Amino acid sequence: MDPDMANMFERLVPEQSQTRRLTVAEARRVLIEQETDKLLDKDKITTEAITRTENGGIVFLDEIDKIATQSGDGRSGGPDISRQGVQRDLLPIVEGSTVNTRHGSVHTDHILFIAAGAFHMTSVSDLMPELQGRFPIRVELGALTRDDFVRILTEPGNALTKQQKALLAVEGLTVEFEDDAIDAIADLAAQANMTLENIGARRLMTIVEKVFEEVNFDAPQRVEQGETQFTVTAPFVREQVASIVADEDLSKFVL
Repeated sequence: MDPDMANMFERLVPEQSQTRRLTVAEARRVLIEQETDKLLDKDKITTEAITRTENGGIVFLDEIDKIATQSGDGRSGGPDISRQGVQRDLLPIVEGSTVNTRHGSVHTDHILFIAAGAFHMTSVSDLMPELQGRFPIRVELGALTRDDFVRILTEPGNALTKQQKALLAVEGLTVEFEDDAIDAIADLAAQANMTLENIGARRLMTIVEKVFEEVNFDAPQRVEQGETQFTVTAPFVREQVASIVADEDLSKFVL
């Protein structure tokens, strides 16, 4: 349905009102929000948004390796045909076309498209030549190192270590990480990525989950017994995970 036609139907349907009993403080907040919305020029906002999108927009296409065909010619049967179809659908958008949205038409001629993919089973050359030509700059990313894992475990606001602290805090158990414990987790993750398939930072999730497997299960009993503090040390981390990392066959299924 044309966006303008959809907007017309929206205007035909009357807005539903709702009656609420509020305190004066809550009513002030609601009234301020309503009056603020009335001061906004939605048409001007939409026009500015489309202009910014067309001149400074960035579109990130992840997992683009999943639509690459190993044959490269598209003549084989099976899923390769559908992958070629997805590539042909993406090509005009990346080349530059007009996309109709509910807010109006958006021209993609000057939008920056960035694509990323692992390309383990395929290569960039397996994409359509026309699509390859629309991504002229290619950058190969290096594998994450031990120091990168340490930063991932400590710097983000929702790092895995902070998530575990918040999770066990619900049970009443306070968790603290020693610096050596963070280093041990990073070392084990780097070692696992070297000996097994390199899955990057996803390895940290399995390592941390294995480290806290028993603690998560026993947390309520620990709190009932009066143990409200738990410190994660390097020996504890290696005790939980090192034996699994050393056993290559077992680690394939556990880590």
